[in-house]
Amino acid sequence: MAKRTFSTLEMFLIFLLVMMTAITVALLSLLFITSGTIENHKDSGSHIFPTTQGPTATQSSTATQGPAATQGPMATHGPTATQGPAATHGPTATQASSVTRTLEPPLFQNFSGYHIGVGRADCTGQVADINLMGYSKNGQNARGILTRLYSRAFIMAEPDGSNRVLFVSIDIGMVSQRLRLEVLNRLQSKYGSLYRRDNVILSGTHTHSGPAGYFQYTVFVIASEGFSNRTFEYMVTGIMKSIETAHTNMKPGKIFINKGNVDGVQINRSPYSYLQNPQSERARYSSNTDKEMVVLKMVDLNGDDLGLISWFAIHPVSMNNSNHLVNSDNVGYASYLFEQEKNRGYLPGEGPYVAAFASSNLGDVSPNILGPHCINTGESCDNANSTCPIGGPSMCMAMGPGQDMLDSTQIIGQSIYQRAKELCASASQEVTGPLASAHQWVNMTDVTVWLNSTHTAKTCKPALGYSFAAGTIDGVGGLNFTQGKTEGDPFWDTIRDQLLGKPSEEIKECHKPKPILLHTGELSIPHPWHPDIVDVQIITLGSLAITAIPGELTTMSGRRLREAVQAEFALYGMQNMTVIISGLCNVYTHYIATYEEYQVQRYEAASTIYGPHTLSAYIQLFRGLAKAIATDTVANLSRGPEPPFFKQLITSLIPNIVDRAPIGRTFGDVLQPAKPEYRVGEVAEVVFVGANPKNSAENRTHQTFLTVEKYEATSASWQIVYNDASWETRFHWHKGLLGQSNATIEWHIPDTAQPGIYRIKYFGHNRKQDILKPAVILSFEGTSSTFEVVTT
Repeated sequence: MAKRTFSTLEMFLIFLLVMMTAITVALLSLLFITSGTIENHKDSGSHIFPTTQGPTATQSSTATQGPAATQGPMATHGPTATQGPAATHGPTATQASSVTRTLEPPLFQNFSGYHIGVGRADCTGQVADINLMGYSKNGQNARGILTRLYSRAFIMAEPDGSNRVLFVSIDIGMVSQRLRLEVLNRLQSKYGSLYRRDNVILSGTHTHSGPAGYFQYTVFVIASEGFSNRTFEYMVTGIMKSIETAHTNMKPGKIFINKGNVDGVQINRSPYSYLQNPQSERARYSSNTDKEMVVLKMVDLNGDDLGLISWFAIHPVSMNNSNHLVNSDNVGYASYLFEQEKNRGYLPGEGPYVAAFASSNLGDVSPNILGPHCINTGESCDNANSTCPIGGPSMCMAMGPGQDMLDSTQIIGQSIYQRAKELCASASQEVTGPLASAHQWVNMTDVTVWLNSTHTAKTCKPALGYSFAAGTIDGVGGLNFTQGKTEGDPFWDTIRDQLLGKPSEEIKECHKPKPILLHTGELSIPHPWHPDIVDVQIITLGSLAITAIPGELTTMSGRRLREAVQAEFALYGMQNMTVIISGLCNVYTHYIATYEEYQVQRYEAASTIYGPHTLSAYIQLFRGLAKAIATDTVANLSRGPEPPFFKQLITSLIPNIVDRAPIGRTFGDVLQPAKPEYRVGEVAEVVFVGANPKNSAENRTHQTFLTVEKYEATSASWQIVYNDASWETRFHWHKGLLGQSNATIEWHIPDTAQPGIYRIKYFGHNRKQDILKPAVILSFEGTSSTFEVVTT
């Protein structure tokens, strides 16, 4: 192998990386090597799955998971003693239900359909001094807001209230295990056993422009640059409020399903990996992406619209890794358009109708449909390694259809919305039948997988490969790593070994042909770096099954799992089931590539953390859940080893400092006024004396950072026409020195704006602290001068 040389820039970056890592490890070791940092969350609600394990049970992987007989989750859990700190769980397997399920009889039971409740609530979190979650790009921190993030909840219950399910789609990168455990705990406190781990699915839309900081496993905490309790609490509160609203608003109604293809909005970003799948399998499909959208339309008994859930496979990465404004990306824009259409007269985020555009098997699916090109030469870099002749992989990036990333976001989102609107309008197939749910916790590091009637394989302790560091054509990595690496690099291996220790031969052998960059399954300081215990879950509504996937399935992985679950239902008498892949659910475990895709180790495969047989393990586990539902034996399922809940986490290193206004100014003062007049199509811009927006995630006196208001002469009053959830507005925060900052508010005046007199208002919170007194957060407002909007 040719000797590798490094440029001056690379050597400087390597030096910085080594120093930063050494400092980080030292801090972690000093501050967080503590005992007793784990708390088991008690199972939320009554245990509809009776416990089969005693306190000494190890759920041996040699149990029943045979090829033809009792496939299922009960066979595959390895011993929990291998988890490091998580091994201090205690005898959770012997817990008995301490909560009696209290049914709330519906007001009206004599009807055909379901009780349906929908709810939406803000879950944005802080929009400054925090990393954005998704690209793992150093320095991509939040500096304002383009749109609010929302939690959208949908409750479906049988007419007599005996069974119900809850699906929540959340405008965040992914659902963390900590987030789910806390929500389940609060649901149990409020509703008893009504909403439980088996009948509640939390799913992230996978926007890469939402705040990080709500995780408990060390890899994600490091990527977040610390845990933010401020954002975590904001998200949990928003999720709970959306569920409470849905619960309160339940009414008799009907659900209709429709399906149809969406064209022109997606490409496969790893076509070389896809081509590794058997030709006979690929020949069954017309595309290397799943183009089908599934829509659930919900109406009351009068036919009035209540809400919609759409599942479609697309990465919300139209907003690229140069973005610093919190937003919900392309699928969020689709939700915005749909809800604005249905909630006429309401501001964004308000109104009774709720439309969720949930994630599916989006692992290798990009919205940047112009494909990968070398940004320095313009030539295509759609090759096995996504690299350019000049500049290497860092020059290879995919572009969307618009003039810029915001334009691309709206083009893709508009197309998704339009197709969902068509499918919703023509939906006529009613969903009927009983509701059911099944859930297990599984130790994914030790699952025995039956390859055929005589041969087995096993999953691995988590590890990330070299190509993980390369990133993708939607967002390249920062150190010029290359996709498709099946061999390690002695230089990086040495740095890893010195800082983190050497990976064991066992983990290296298990993950082959993946060259291990980070052996996360063998790292446990200050806490485990990746989850061992993972949720698997299915809920069914009649002939519809929703599989809750704890990660990102690639296109072919999703097809295989969908087909296997459908066949398992059919085998046990539930024919013609529609199986939906719902992605980014309950706990995040990165990607799930097929065995064949794994062999060439592009980004998605390098990020398949449980090894080459990860997909086969999940297929086996979900088949077991499907069988249990079809044979009415859910009560016989083992609940599995309970996941940990860590008490002490690495907090953000960004301090909370006192906000200060310039001498002679106060917070909210106008520094740059609006012009006296604007035409439609222009941008009205006002700059105010600002304060750190993260304060507003603690003191929520104001529900928006801005309003655009129009003067109504007939009532002599100001009417709010836009807020910070509107896609026509931007809120930029500019951080200065010594606690000073500015806030810039933009209104991109649409063609639909009515002529008249307008003003822009700014709402903020400043941190104040007097000597020897605790800090307080105070609200303030600022108002621009009036200006006129004209149409000609």
